This record gives sequence, structure tokens and C-alpha cells, in this order.
Amino acid sequence: MGTADLVVLLGTPTAASSRLYALTVTEGDPTWAGPLAGEALGLPVFHVIEPEVKAQVDDAVYQAEVGMTELALEDPDEIVAAVRGVRSAQAGSAGAA
Repeated sequence: MGTADLVVLLGTPTAASSRLYALTVTEGDPTWAGPLAGEALGLPVFHVIEPEVKAQVDDAVYQAEVGMTELALEDPDEIVAAVRGVRSAQAGSAGAA
């Protein structure tokens, strides 16, 4: 079983936690404290509040499951930027390989 059809979807509440988890599933645990320390999985990662994710979900379902939480986030733009930054770095390193 491969990972070709696998995407990691985060629902983390801050930019820092989003970046940490995104790094963990792409490059391996950056804290070297968990079982994924040094294990670069290279998985594509998105946050549930990213527009490209929201577009894939029925609006009524999204609002029922995520809507109120999204409104309560301190800085959604920073969260999206953190995850996109990790994804961009991953794409850059994949192109260099």
C-alpha cells in the first residue's frame, strides 16, 4: 500500500502548531521527541480552512463541522501561510531531488 492517494488534513488552532504538524508529516518530527523523528514521510499536507480544501466540501457540511471553529481562530491567514510554507518547501526539495 502506497501513499499516492493520501493527504494529511490538519485542524490545528495556531500557526505554530500547524507548522509543527505539517513539518512532522513531511520532513519528520522536528522536535526529535516522537516516533516520526527523522522519518521524512513526504506527505502532502493541508489545513481544513484553506480555500482549496473548503471548495471540496459541501458548504452546509463545512459550516456545521468547521464553521464556528474557523470563526474563533486567532489568525486564520497565519495558519494557512504556515502550512503553505511547509508545502512550498516540500515541493522545492522534491524538485531538487
